[in-house]
Amino acid sequence: MLNQLLLYCRSGFENECAAEAMAKAEAVGLAGFVKAKPRQGWVLLNLYQPDGALLLQQQPFKQWIFARQWVACLPLLNQLPVTDRVTPIVEAVKQLPQCGIVQIEMPDTNDGKSLQSLTRKITSPLIQALKKASCLTAKDNLKMPTLHVFFISGTSVLVGISPANNHSPWRMGIPRLKLPKQAPSRATLKLEEAWHTFIPKAKWDQQLAADMTAVDLGAAPGGWTWQLVRRGMRVYAIDNGPMAEDIMATGLVEHVRADGFTYQPKQVVDWLVCDIVDKPARVTAMIAQWLINGWCKATVFNLKLPMKQRWQAVVNAKTVLTEALHQANLKRHQIQIRQLYHDREEVTVYIGP
Repeated sequence: MLNQLLLYCRSGFENECAAEAMAKAEAVGLAGFVKAKPRQGWVLLNLYQPDGALLLQQQPFKQWIFARQWVACLPLLNQLPVTDRVTPIVEAVKQLPQCGIVQIEMPDTNDGKSLQSLTRKITSPLIQALKKASCLTAKDNLKMPTLHVFFISGTSVLVGISPANNHSPWRMGIPRLKLPKQAPSRATLKLEEAWHTFIPKAKWDQQLAADMTAVDLGAAPGGWTWQLVRRGMRVYAIDNGPMAEDIMATGLVEHVRADGFTYQPKQVVDWLVCDIVDKPARVTAMIAQWLINGWCKATVFNLKLPMKQRWQAVVNAKTVLTEALHQANLKRHQIQIRQLYHDREEVTVYIGP
């Protein structure tokens, strides 16, 4: 009976992930309760309906905001013998459907990192034992569920599955992106991760084409502009601060010294990106005006969340943006919101076709 949904999240955002989980469950008629502790990096949604977690996993994972990964899991395996952790894990996995691959994971916290040595050592013998027990198959493994073995401690494990093609493709829900040496700031990884998260790779040449134009509000020193230029786009970088010299040397950037909140483009651009630090309501209102006025065709922007009522702030922003799309008659556009791995106290929003 898979009535527990394990959700990985950023440490410190357990309450927001829990609030979202309850809202998602209630929206599809499921009832339950959440177990969440501060700074543990995961949340457990307990549903009263048998196989309720599987029912919830029928919804699109990409619509979740604070969950990095979701796993319909069995009851906690506790007090595993340190001399043989593999056998009880395999016995538990036998209750699950056959899977294509296995991901051995732990919380993305300091305590979780202390388990890395254990997970590395157990990976090979566990995979061999799972294959011997016919719990894993090598045939069409991308079409099969993914098996997750989530170590909470050296003797406590949650075991479960995520559905094929409806989960995060990355281990622990974390993309492994390398900071380019040429990029002027680490913020560049936020936009790169956004591309990977919101736009299928097969559509990059179409939606991130070299002949496109873009506006980067609050651009300095140029972390997000660098990603746009890397794709060959012509960029209007809006900021009163200085831009990195290497970016300006590309000849693809026009630096406009202006306030991002008052700037208006002279013509419609393909992309609006924005990483301005301000209240989420103010940034949302600005983006809404860009959409209503038809100044951009698509946008990626960040919302810096307040210390309290962060979930409600996201709900409010989505309501405003949904109304803006309605006013602009952009029926084909979609709103996706995600707290990316490279985000901190913020979420990233994509609006586009």
